[in-house]
Amino acid sequence: MATTPMVAFEALLNGVTSWDVPEGPIPCELLLIGEAAFPVLVNKKGQVLIAASSYGRGRLVVVSHEGYLLDAGLAPFLLNAVNWLRPSPGAPVGVHTSLKPLVTILRGSGIEAQVQPELGDLSGVYCINAYNETLTTELVQFVKRGGGLLIGGQAWYWASQHGCDKVLSRFPGNLVTSVAGVYFTDTYGERGLRRCPRSRSRKLALRYVCGEDLRQDQDQLLEGISELDINTGGLPSQLLVHGALAFPLGLDASLGCFLAAARYGQGRVVLAAHEGMLCAPKMRPFLLNAVRWLSRGQTGKVGVNTSLENLCALLSEHGLECSLKPHLTSGLAVYCCKAYSDSQAKQLQEFVAEGGGLLIGGQAWWWASQNPGHSTLAGFPGNVILNCFGFSILPQSLNPGCFPVPNPQMRSYHFRKALSEFQAVLNQGNRNLEKSWLAKLRGDGAAFLQIPAEGVPAYMSMHRLIRKMLQLSGLPAVSRKNPVASDSLEATVLCLATELVHSGTDCSKLMQGWGTSTCHCSLDPSVHSIAVDIDGNNPGNGECWVSTGLYVLNGQNAEVSLSEAVADTGLKVQIGCHTDDLNKASKLSRAPIVSHRWCMNKTKQSVSCLWGGLFYVIVPKGSKLGPMSITIKSAVPAPYYKLGKTSQEEWKSCIQESLAPWGELATDNIILTVPTENLRTLEDPEPVLRLWDEMMQAIARLAAQPFPFHRPERIVADVQISAGWMHSGYPIMCHLESVQELINETNMRSRGLWGAIHELGHNQQRHGWEFPPHTTEATCNLWSVYVHETVLGIPRAQAHPALSPPEREKRIKEHLGKGAPLCNWNVWTALETYLQLQEVFGWEPFTQLFAEYQTLPSIPKDNTGKMNLWVRKFSEKVRKNLAPFFKAWGWPIQKEVAESLACLPWWEENPLRVHIHTEEPW
Repeated sequence: MATTPMVAFEALLNGVTSWDVPEGPIPCELLLIGEAAFPVLVNKKGQVLIAASSYGRGRLVVVSHEGYLLDAGLAPFLLNAVNWLRPSPGAPVGVHTSLKPLVTILRGSGIEAQVQPELGDLSGVYCINAYNETLTTELVQFVKRGGGLLIGGQAWYWASQHGCDKVLSRFPGNLVTSVAGVYFTDTYGERGLRRCPRSRSRKLALRYVCGEDLRQDQDQLLEGISELDINTGGLPSQLLVHGALAFPLGLDASLGCFLAAARYGQGRVVLAAHEGMLCAPKMRPFLLNAVRWLSRGQTGKVGVNTSLENLCALLSEHGLECSLKPHLTSGLAVYCCKAYSDSQAKQLQEFVAEGGGLLIGGQAWWWASQNPGHSTLAGFPGNVILNCFGFSILPQSLNPGCFPVPNPQMRSYHFRKALSEFQAVLNQGNRNLEKSWLAKLRGDGAAFLQIPAEGVPAYMSMHRLIRKMLQLSGLPAVSRKNPVASDSLEATVLCLATELVHSGTDCSKLMQGWGTSTCHCSLDPSVHSIAVDIDGNNPGNGECWVSTGLYVLNGQNAEVSLSEAVADTGLKVQIGCHTDDLNKASKLSRAPIVSHRWCMNKTKQSVSCLWGGLFYVIVPKGSKLGPMSITIKSAVPAPYYKLGKTSQEEWKSCIQESLAPWGELATDNIILTVPTENLRTLEDPEPVLRLWDEMMQAIARLAAQPFPFHRPERIVADVQISAGWMHSGYPIMCHLESVQELINETNMRSRGLWGAIHELGHNQQRHGWEFPPHTTEATCNLWSVYVHETVLGIPRAQAHPALSPPEREKRIKEHLGKGAPLCNWNVWTALETYLQLQEVFGWEPFTQLFAEYQTLPSIPKDNTGKMNLWVRKFSEKVRKNLAPFFKAWGWPIQKEVAESLACLPWWEENPLRVHIHTEEPW
């Protein structure tokens, strides 16, 4: 039997080359929201007229007018539909009395069908119109058990009699088909489909709302509420509202969503971006509204997961029949739980589909921090439950506060609506999309494209739609000379294009039709495979990037192969070293994200990055895989020089022939990633790399770290970085202007290299002896001073203008003159304290302490405790009482620490002795 939507589609249209649709019936448009639902017939306006889906073990085919089921011209399709719906070949076919002529059509096609007014014990296919109000429950359970349902009707006439706002929840056909994510709507479907080509069958329009139902739902949920105070003791995530029947309820000023709701099947869902919102007394009015809305105003039992005990008490106080439950059980009208377990995901989805109400809350930023390299949209347990309902919890957090209830204009924001307007702007070119909407669309679009789409027609159609939008617009030629604003159409195009490729869209398909762009693909990489030997061991405490010396060109797909022995062992591959996320920048000189990773959980994988980049293998911490070989096809060699391994001739050859715009200079301890054009000015990299190794050895020596390093540090130049002139991390990031000072040995020895060593110093800082925010930008400079003096021979007074004697003296007097307030003890003032100690006691006590701190069994977590521990340890190391010295600087010296050090000799050389009273108050 057909299983995937694509195979099912082909089975339903087997032998159907065109649609002989009757002209008389006026169909309605079908709305598809289910992950299993897919269109079978779509008119030229993009309206779905025939759809199919599945629920439980069974299947449905839904037709937008019952007249289509009674027309012999559609016999080939009807034959296919019945055969696809059959749970087994030859299974019986029953036809409701309302569709009696269908029996003749089916018999004429060789299918033995019988008129059957009731389902009875039928185990095959049942055909019925969408107006029956008596068989709803039986039909749902029939499909769920494995039956096939062929149903047809239109809802526009019913809506004219009962109201457009009731179609979704009360139209008889929707009480059945909605469980599978297909709805009849009150919207007229365009006719004129006679001999409509089969190719029309999958071209969907973008739909985002249906009738007045959702606005009424928003009003009911927010009734009597003027503000939403979500200062409930936790940091909420942002929510992505992406489903056609999902809608926002709580928004901050930037349209960041923290409360949302959705209809799904016969049921409803309310989502909070942190579970704390579900238990806070200040949220009581909203929670009561939510439970009433979820139960559709009817009385019924409310089950509350045992992890939300306070919510149960809150609801019980207001007369609701509420009880604690360890998990979802039968007989409940509403169930309330957290979003941290997907063990009952399927049961919860069916509970809602068949009429239940789900109140759920949780944040995803913590999960994301604990699962780097894994998609929160795909892997976070809450999203396994929620994605199909039309909303998701994002890894990005939202600042809690007290927010007014969104006005109608804010409430009208919806990802699909914003995307539709974005499409109109791209098509027409003379419309403006509100900047707040555009900025939100950028993030929402990038997040939506991370939801796994393979095999889900609802998502795949959106991917195709976005791809066509981008093909139409072309890729903006963004650069430092031609930056784009972050809230511009161009920035949105950059983000959507990047994430679309990351989601699996072939770069070449996306680039079809692009004229001018920044993505040049005139350079053809070799189709031959290149084998690269790498070291799969990583004894360090963090993941290690292993350079391959290869580059994947812009817009190209590469194929990676490895042995079964190392597949699915935690290895990842990465294209691009420019990992800074620029999404918070006001202007962009490049796309916000230009690198991407893949988990190597299979032996062969296709990878690509729209922007190209150096190719890396990411080895997880603690890995002991040993030497291994990885094969990459369709990549080009990049300039790569390894100290002690690359010969002068090899270097000259690779630098002259390489097509890659970036290359690397490497030692066992540091790797510099710079543009190829800069590397071409470097005839012999050996002298500068030997100097770098000397500096790295000095850094390791002061930090009491092993040398060579467990993994080499990395410095990467970029056209734009996320913070500052440089910033620390793995890798350290710097601007292109810094490249020459990184690779010019003569300048390094004469002028120094303060900035880069400062960032390397940041990477050596440790929590135990760091006192943020005071020392964050201070103790890192110990390495800058040490390297300049011990390796480069540049005294501290010349290494940085802030360390000239007059400047130092001025800072000391200013700080002490103010009474040495601790709030002013930071950056250069804080560094001065350490320099005064070093100038008397040398560097050895620092090295000894940095080593000792690595093995201390327990270290205080607060600054006061950590500072007093440092005072005691340093005093013991130099055998001097340093408590008065640190107290003079404004440190919060504890009485017991001062008393414990009183037995040590007074520090006669104390440079602050003139400022210290001889009698202490302790």
